[in-house]
Parts: sequence; structure tokens; C-alpha cells
Amino acid sequence: MRKNLFESKLKTFGLLHVSHDQTDAVNGPDYKQYIKILFLPAGYKLRVDFSVYETRQPALFFISPNQYLKIEESGSEGGYFIFYNRDFYCIQIHDQEVACDGLLFNNIHNMPKVEAPEAEITFIRGLLTEMLQEFELNDSSLEEMVRTYLKQLLIRATRSWKRQHLDSAVTEQQSELEFFRKFTRLVEEHYKSKHTVADYADLLCMSPKTITHKFNRLRLPQPNEVIKDRIILEAKRLLVHTSLTAKEVAYELGYNDPAYFSRLFLAKTGESPSGFRNTFLAENSMETAPGNWQQPARIRANAS
Repeated sequence: MRKNLFESKLKTFGLLHVSHDQTDAVNGPDYKQYIKILFLPAGYKLRVDFSVYETRQPALFFISPNQYLKIEESGSEGGYFIFYNRDFYCIQIHDQEVACDGLLFNNIHNMPKVEAPEAEITFIRGLLTEMLQEFELNDSSLEEMVRTYLKQLLIRATRSWKRQHLDSAVTEQQSELEFFRKFTRLVEEHYKSKHTVADYADLLCMSPKTITHKFNRLRLPQPNEVIKDRIILEAKRLLVHTSLTAKEVAYELGYNDPAYFSRLFLAKTGESPSGFRNTFLAENSMETAPGNWQQPARIRANAS
């Protein structure tokens, strides 16, 4: 598999072709640490965390470093795989440029997929071709040119994501959209330590009732459910991709009462933490086992 790779100091950006022969490399451990974007034609099937997506038309997928990615089936046509680190381009620092944090990445629906409208497919393929040509040229301007194309891709995909996943009233009112993104970003940043709507109301300088009213107007799930869903998603990741016990998972997610956390997990999933782990591993015994994935930094430090 040919790898178009830019590396300079701490910055990394790469672009790969994806087909049946390369899925093992994409699924392997080499790219877990990177932000990832996939452009896949029809016929692909991939797992992102605990959801499975099938492409019936060309689609973009936006994967954060903490998400589990596995291409399970590949189509007859090849796709593209972009990977880069935050030193190359950080969407949080450059939020005013692309405004995709909380939408393409870290959104409350945990929805990483954007179907490419017919009118956008030619544009996306053109951008990717331009990136490949920049690697061929290997000019001194390679880094900035590739970053410019990446920003264009993020901006166009953000527009498509809003049209596909948000109510039109949200996209038409900039203030409401910014509230949606800000709440999502705050949950992503603080879900391990802040577990209630009141916690986020303090951060947003508004009352919990105001947040709830905004969510109702935007036809979004209740804010309390959004917070709990993010916590449970991380709990699932830790249960199936690390060897932490259910009690350690509770502590990792900021719960000093593991019994309370277990009741919350049961209410949200219908299974106990240990039951969920056993069921998942039994169904995926050939794919994963505890300890194969990245453990939290605190746990790794203690283990060493």
C-alpha cells in the first residue's frame, strides 16, 4: 500500500488508498492515535465504536483518536483514508475557521457519517486528487497546500452534516447552532467529572431549565440523556477494550460509588457492566479481547 506521508517535527499528515487488500493495515494499531477521515464508495461496511455503517452511496466518516474503527467489508471500488494529528491541524484551536467540532467530531449523536450528495462527490474526489498531486510534487509548500485542502473538506462536510442531521430551525439560527456545538464540546471535555445538567448550566451561565427548553426547541434528546449517553459510551469502550474491572471503570468515569454506576449502566443498556463485557466479547471473540486497546493514561502509568 502506497503511503503519502508528510512528517515535520511533531506534525503528521497521511493519505492512503483503501481497498480490500489494505483494510488490515487501516484496522491495525498504527493509526489509532490519529484523527481519521475516510471517503468510501458504496459497498463498504465499517464499525465505529458500537455502531455498524454500510455505504449505499459515497460517504465520509470522521473518526476521533478515542474511537474504535474497523472496516469489516470493502466494496469493489477503492476509497481514501486521511490521517493526521492535532499538531498538524487542531479543530479546537482553529474552530473559527471550520466550525466542525461538535458536529463532524464529538457530536451528541455520536454520528460520524456524512453521505456525500451527488453534487459534492466530484468536489471531494477533486480535493483528494489535488492532495495526491501535492505529494507527487513534494514542493516546499506541501504542508500548507495540504492543510488548505483539508480545511476545505472539513467546511464542505460540516455543511452537509448539518443538512443531514440537524433540524432546519437549528441550521437557520446561528445562535442556536452555536449553543448546540458548545454544549456538545463541554460534555466531551467534562463528562468524566461533571454528570448533571446543573454542572453544565454553571459552565454556560444559564439555568438548567433554560438548557432543557433549548433542547426541546431544537428537538434534541434531553440534555441529561446526552450526558449519560456519553458516559455510557466511554464505559462500553473501557469494558471491551481494556482489562479494567467494572469498579475501576466507575472510578475512571468519576463515580465514587460503583454500585450506583452499575445501576446507571443497567438502566441505560439493559445489562450489567460485566454482563455487557461478556456478551460483547463472546460475539466478537475473534476480533478483540480486554487489554488489546488503549488504556487510560492514569491506568497505564499505574501499571508501569
